[in-house]
Amino acid sequence: MSDEPQQQGPAGDGGEATGTGKAKKPKRPKRKGWRRIFPTWRMVLGGFLLLALLCVGAFLTGYFLVDIPPANAAATKQSNVYLYADGTEIARDGKVNRENVPLKEVPLHVQRAVLAAEDRDFHSESAVDPKAMIRAAWNTVTGKGKQSGSTITQQYVKNYYLGQEQTVSRKVKEFFISIKLDREVSKDDILSGYLNTSYFGRNAYGVQAAAQAYYGKNVRELSTAEGAYLATLLNSPNAYDVATHPENKQRAAGRWNYVLDGMVKEGWLDKADREKAKFPMPDEAKGAAGLSGQRGYVVKAVEDYLTSNKIIDEETLAKGGYRITTTLQKDRQEAFKKAVDDQVMSKIDKDARKVDRNVRAGGASIDPATGKVVAMYGGIDYTKQYVNNATRRDYQVGSTFKPFVFTSAVENGSVTQDGRPITPNTVYDGTNKRPVQGWSGGAYAPENEDQVNYGNITVREATDKSVNSVYAQMAVDVGSDKVKDTAIALGVPKTTPDLTASPSIALGPSTASVLDMTEAYATLANHGKHGTYTLVEKITKAGEEVELPEQDTKQAVTREAADTTTSILRSVVQGGTGTAAQGAGRPAAGKTGTAENDTAAWFAGYTPDLATVVAVMGQNPDTGAHTPLYGALGEARINGGGYPARIWAQFTKAALDGKPVKDFDLELEQGADVPVPPDPTATGGTRAPETGKPTDGGGPTDGGTTDGGPTDGGTTTDGGTDTGGTTTDGGTDTGGPATGGQTGDQTDGGATTDGGTTDGGTADGGTPGGPTDGGTDAGGATDDGGASDGGGIGLTDG
Repeated sequence: MSDEPQQQGPAGDGGEATGTGKAKKPKRPKRKGWRRIFPTWRMVLGGFLLLALLCVGAFLTGYFLVDIPPANAAATKQSNVYLYADGTEIARDGKVNRENVPLKEVPLHVQRAVLAAEDRDFHSESAVDPKAMIRAAWNTVTGKGKQSGSTITQQYVKNYYLGQEQTVSRKVKEFFISIKLDREVSKDDILSGYLNTSYFGRNAYGVQAAAQAYYGKNVRELSTAEGAYLATLLNSPNAYDVATHPENKQRAAGRWNYVLDGMVKEGWLDKADREKAKFPMPDEAKGAAGLSGQRGYVVKAVEDYLTSNKIIDEETLAKGGYRITTTLQKDRQEAFKKAVDDQVMSKIDKDARKVDRNVRAGGASIDPATGKVVAMYGGIDYTKQYVNNATRRDYQVGSTFKPFVFTSAVENGSVTQDGRPITPNTVYDGTNKRPVQGWSGGAYAPENEDQVNYGNITVREATDKSVNSVYAQMAVDVGSDKVKDTAIALGVPKTTPDLTASPSIALGPSTASVLDMTEAYATLANHGKHGTYTLVEKITKAGEEVELPEQDTKQAVTREAADTTTSILRSVVQGGTGTAAQGAGRPAAGKTGTAENDTAAWFAGYTPDLATVVAVMGQNPDTGAHTPLYGALGEARINGGGYPARIWAQFTKAALDGKPVKDFDLELEQGADVPVPPDPTATGGTRAPETGKPTDGGGPTDGGTTDGGPTDGGTTTDGGTDTGGTTTDGGTDTGGPATGGQTGDQTDGGATTDGGTTDGGTADGGTPGGPTDGGTDAGGATDDGGASDGGGIGLTDG
């Protein structure tokens, strides 16, 4: 071996490093192509750890920074102030109705009913439920409705420590306060606080106040069924108060059943006891003394308007502090009350007539040009009768619905079964119990009022006399689905109970409110332009103005459709069932109506300046049941052309006093003023579509054609008309003798008395009292008004 040192090659030249030098690690190859897009596992792990640290840090920061605050100032909340349009005060509300009770005084079954309704896992869960919160947020974002993911603890924190505002900061505070509270306070204390701070409606805060407000008893006396109903109210007090809104009973009962079924599921209620439970109707509510007279009705109507239009939610409004200027005009409000007092209330004698204690009245008036409600009559006194008769939706509107059928006919260019356009002069068969033709849903043959047979009659005359058989047939000719669409376009809510597409829709079995009908008639008065009514002019809180929705006005039906309807409704006032409305001293159009069994009588009418609807209703003050008005106010029968029309006339005259008299400016459908003769092969005005022959109701009535009516061959009856077929009022106009009927002579078997054909007349073949040829039962007509298998309801008319 040589003594000379060996030479080392440089690292990286292919030679090995020798001696004490270490080999260098080869460089990691660079990531190329698609691999560069994705993070490495080290990056993912690092990011996750960083996020976890940030979350823990944020949680700890929030937990230590957010303290449990003192209770909010709900106990000293402000009143809401309600004003007339001119700024004068109507009413103040806002006194908190609350009486705290210890949890031991709340029966266990009531506590469990609340838990079944709101938070079934309350005793076992943590203060917050992240899964529920995420689910609620997702449902809200995806349009499945605004939902709450809050536990009872969170709801209590919101009620007692914070407020109802929907902000991120409030939700964050609620989250941390709930966690702290759950660590420092027992579940029983939280539940007790929740029960004493929750809002149940009727200005009742807390379960004790609610027990008194709805059942007139202390909370410890509540049954399981009653407790379940109060628990139902927590979800939405306004929606589930069945005394204030009778139409909501089905919805409330569904929620009540949900609560009881939940109690069974959790083992808190025996199944046998559940099956015995019956829905516990709450007492009729009593308004606060400061809301007596019409004031309480106004306040409640405004509250409903604000909450239903999502301007202010119910709980926020209940916190108070708002200054609300309504559209109501003080002088017109007072005029409405005076008209009802003068025409109805002053005539009530409860000692002489027991039925008088059942008499109710409701009314509303709208400026057609603006859609503003200028007056409203809700009832005798809010502290005596809580339900607002102007806004309730549980009385049939009767024949006040008929004008919508004719409007729809003009709007859709409809024709009769035999192809004639429907105008005010189109002739129909007005035979009592005449089966409608062209309806595939079953037999339907409605009765006319007092079962009068009218024979051939024009649409205008049929409107004047409110002939059910004519309008039921017209509804089929137009298409009952189109009639329904027209009514909704005019302003009748699409959710109105019993607003069904069938021939009976023409007779008004639907239960729209007085205010709903006023809105629809205001659209007719405004030449077919519809704007949703408004009850509020301005709202401020702490000097800041609350934004109100813009008035959305559109042409709901053509001007010709609305104006031609107005032309026939003018005839009703000029010489039909609504002549009492002439007392207003103004050009007017209107329609009378009567609910089934005479439980309500209506008059709906308008001048060019004002649309007003009035209803007189029958309701048992003890049971709340609808009752007939027979014998009330000393009258054998209450019709729409009587007391309702007289109230309308007095109010309208006073409301428009000092304003110039305006006449209607009408643009009528083509041919509206041209007489339309009936088809010579179909005397009754319609023809069976299958054969082209006269229908069962299309032939002569009571053994012959009506006085003055044309016969198939053009011959005349005892009415003595010429062969041209010109009809007279023979046999139908009870207001006076008919041509050929002045002495009560029989016309081919059909006796006339003072111009009125009656079923007591001699029929074909001389059989006294027989039905008309077209008046048979025809597959489902009933004595009570002709309800058929087709689902119709027979309604008489005033």
